[in-house]
Amino acid sequence: MALFSKKPEDQEETKYQVAKSDTPKAAAVPTIQIPSVLVQPRISEKAAKLAQIDKYVFKVGRGANKVDVKKAVELAYKVRVLQVNMVTNLGKSRNFGQRAGRTQGFKKAIVTLRKGDKIEGLTDVV
Repeated sequence: MALFSKKPEDQEETKYQVAKSDTPKAAAVPTIQIPSVLVQPRISEKAAKLAQIDKYVFKVGRGANKVDVKKAVELAYKVRVLQVNMVTNLGKSRNFGQRAGRTQGFKKAIVTLRKGDKIEGLTDVV
């Protein structure tokens, strides 16, 4: 049976030597998943007025924090972010027939850009 035969010792040594080599391993670079951080831009009259003073509003994922949002906006839109403000909106109470429930809440981020930077196309609709 070939499945249970012993391997030559020289093959085992080479595996062991490769595993013990002192070559530096590549540093783990955390990658950011933009779709899980930036869900969609919030398009409203208030967001359009904020865009005039270089502030843009995005709906973001529940687990996103300010650092994640800053990196995602800078990568996605090639702009410089100065400040990020986060707002968590709770769901509203609603009646569904005879049962009471809540609508789903969401989290949004108000991103302030450096003077002169613009994100084209976000507030052109309003």
